[in-house]
Amino acid sequence: MLKKSLIVPLMLLIAMTAPARAVDVFMEPDVFLSEVFGTQAPEPSFLWLKGDLKAEMQEILGRKPGGLRMRYWQDSERTVWILEEIGKTQPITTGISIKASAIERVQVLIYRESHGWEVRYPFFTDQFRGMTLEEDRTLSRQVDGISGATLSVRALTKLARLALRLDAIVREET
Repeated sequence: MLKKSLIVPLMLLIAMTAPARAVDVFMEPDVFLSEVFGTQAPEPSFLWLKGDLKAEMQEILGRKPGGLRMRYWQDSERTVWILEEIGKTQPITTGISIKASAIERVQVLIYRESHGWEVRYPFFTDQFRGMTLEEDRTLSRQVDGISGATLSVRALTKLARLALRLDAIVREET
């Protein structure tokens, strides 16, 4: 039987070694889709990840993309992508709508990192509005960073580039 004097230090040790993980859900993906499309989102479509597309995605993300297909939503005017990218250690779930080959809206939906959450605020996400993808797969304007949120800024920038490229591929196919 443990002595009472050992229980408190043991509990503190367990609490200190457990990974600190916060999950902040700023907006459910279904709510984002409803806001973008006005009422009800269209049924999702799928883009198969193969060959050259996987290589392009790897170039943009700096890592091999996971999965066999990418889900997206499309109406006559726009495509919407709900994408994830690792900030430092955890994925950041982000909704991105593309209209006329330009970013219409970027919204951080779920944030799991312990630092860098400032990327969720409109002062940051609004700067993506109207950006397009250049031929060299960079964004048409520079993204201003946030001190202390460098990795989260990079993650959202990658996702913006990826969403624009995926939108272009979908538009080419239709």
